[in-house]
Amino acid sequence: TKKTSTWTIEKGSGNKKHEDIDRAPTQIRLHESSAPATMVAAVPDEDGLISGLSEDQLVTVDEIDTLIKEEIKKVVGESAFMHTKVNQWTSNAVEGCLKRLAALNKPFKFVCTVNFVQKAGAGMHTASTALWDSKVDGKHTVQWENNTIQCITTVYWLAI
Repeated sequence: TKKTSTWTIEKGSGNKKHEDIDRAPTQIRLHESSAPATMVAAVPDEDGLISGLSEDQLVTVDEIDTLIKEEIKKVVGESAFMHTKVNQWTSNAVEGCLKRLAALNKPFKFVCTVNFVQKAGAGMHTASTALWDSKVDGKHTVQWENNTIQCITTVYWLAI
């Protein structure tokens, strides 16, 4: 399934818009969005497996969401935006997320992207596309912010 998603965040107006190009099911949601995350309905085969994986081997959006929020809060917390710290925050956030994802001991490869910007009344626009097995692979995007910083973090997981 090919999936293209676009997130637009317009600071100041408070508008948040999510345009799904092909309207295929997705496991992506914006943290403050009122729309629930849509999960792909996967039907187990006669052995109880979904694309060769048992249910306990699958990754859930909830565990990814919690993990991302905890890592970003740990790295940045209530710090004020400082341009000189953005590179270190980004490295620490990506490394922290990937270490915790690896510690889940699930048969997946993970990719993590983190973007920090200063809250200054400007908007932020991100987009992503993926082609994968929609029964087991996925991605989840979280928006996190404090008084001076806005962060968009995306985690992709792909079954090995």
